Amino acid sequence: MIKVKVEKEKGYFKKVSILGHAMYDDYGKDIVCSAVSSIVTTTINGILTIDKSTITYLASSKGLTIKVLSNDRITQSLLKNMLRLLKELSLKYKENIEIQ
Repeated sequence: MIKVKVEKEKGYFKKVSILGHAMYDDYGKDIVCSAVSSIVTTTINGILTIDKSTITYLASSKGLTIKVLSNDRITQSLLKNMLRLLKELSLKYKENIEIQ
């Protein structure tokens, strides 16, 4: 199962961790993992295109962690959108992705 853990401070996103594997299908064929990867990668690229100083991220074999360095409206809005999309995905694939 993919677990998405969100940390907020004073109503602002501070850290988002995405860990695990959806286990919907074999590696390379898993549509849930593919959807999560697309949503998260698009969000990170969008934020970094606008301002490279607002986030950092670390990808590893276990997952990905986004650290938020700025409370600016655009970064926060894009992260909120990312989490909305992930939540929508989790409603359809309850056994494969969980938002904490």
